[in-house]
Amino acid sequence: MSSLLPFDSVLCNLLGLSVTLWFTLLLVFIIVPAIFGVSFGIRRLYMKTLLRIFTWATLRIERGVKENSHALYKPLTNGIIAKDSTSLEKGIYEMRGSGRSHDGPEFELSDIFYFCRQGMESIMDDEVTKRFSAEELETWNLLSRTNYNFQHISLRLTVLWGLGMLVRYTFLLPLRIALAITGVSLLVFGTTVVGYLPNGWFKEFLSKHVHLMCYRICVRALTAIITYHGSENRPRNGGICVANHTSPIDVIILASDGYYAMVGQVHGGLMGIIQRAMVKACPHIWFERSEVKDRLLVANRLTDHVKDESKLPILIFPEGTCINNTSVMMFKKGSFEIGATVYPVAIKYDPRFGDAFWNSSKYGMITYLLRMMTSWAIVCSVWYLPPMTRQEDEDAVQFANRVKSAIARQGGLVDLLWDGGLKREKVKEAYKEEQQKLYSRIISGNQENRSRS
Repeated sequence: MSSLLPFDSVLCNLLGLSVTLWFTLLLVFIIVPAIFGVSFGIRRLYMKTLLRIFTWATLRIERGVKENSHALYKPLTNGIIAKDSTSLEKGIYEMRGSGRSHDGPEFELSDIFYFCRQGMESIMDDEVTKRFSAEELETWNLLSRTNYNFQHISLRLTVLWGLGMLVRYTFLLPLRIALAITGVSLLVFGTTVVGYLPNGWFKEFLSKHVHLMCYRICVRALTAIITYHGSENRPRNGGICVANHTSPIDVIILASDGYYAMVGQVHGGLMGIIQRAMVKACPHIWFERSEVKDRLLVANRLTDHVKDESKLPILIFPEGTCINNTSVMMFKKGSFEIGATVYPVAIKYDPRFGDAFWNSSKYGMITYLLRMMTSWAIVCSVWYLPPMTRQEDEDAVQFANRVKSAIARQGGLVDLLWDGGLKREKVKEAYKEEQQKLYSRIISGNQENRSRS
């Protein structure tokens, strides 16, 4: 037994040295830069290296497919099938025949075929369902879950994929988990301590920098590479920041560059601990489960907040659900009714490094975070757009649509009128009634034309 003691001592010394070296590197290259908001450019270099590898892997796949005479799957660049938008009236008249008079009989049997065709097109090319599935990539990023062409092409490509998986699961994953635990722990501890300070500029100063530091550490836990545009349009106090919603990490992406008041439902467990700590240092707005459906109560709380220009801008995702980085869907009108200045923000992820979209119907939060932390990186662009206010002749819905269109246009996203809630719900009767009313107006108009003649 005595002969084993020196070996045990050496092993303990090596282990202690490894842990010390690990935390020193963690402190010097990640935590300290996060505190001061600086970067050494390591992540950018890492991103460029990955792009070169992905390009080589894609070319090797295409060459291997040609050599084996296999069909190469090529997805659409934005994951959608473009269709010309045609009004109901125009579609009906086209179905009836362009050479026929439009003031004929109020109803024709051929009108049925128009609705049948629309129904079949909707089933084959559903504009809603496809927004809740991951984008298919044109290039392969060495993640087997992201390209249908993944198969054995060559030994070199298979070895490269295996090495990539080894790096992601044995190096990046432990590092990212350590960073995530560090960031969340510091957020809870820091905001709790700051919460005991008396209200004033010093408390606000500390709270802001504690939040920024912790969110920046969490950003590094995802190896997130973010490019911000239009910083002069950053949301200001007394306003509302609205953004398109792809992932729960949208909050971290924005909060690592700005100081916001969050809005959300009170949770239990770890999330509840974080919420209770955060609200001590910053005036976040948390609602009880029973209060969330009370639209008047929610509107009053938001109105009271934005009336005080000394309070932080509110961060809201008005879609109410996550969309797959190709589109922007209907904005809920609540945050556009209270008369505050709206600061639109467009977020667009680069799916080549990892799919940021959270399909909550398919993956739980833990599974989703595991997929994020085993991706290569999270790369995205954020655009701060000029502030917008509601015009005199606009209602809340029109204002919301105008803001949504500006976000979609800047982010290169498809602007859709559909409600994202259709992911889990049936089509509302109001949508069906709207189509019925449109068709009724066509018939009524024809009837009036006949009576006049």
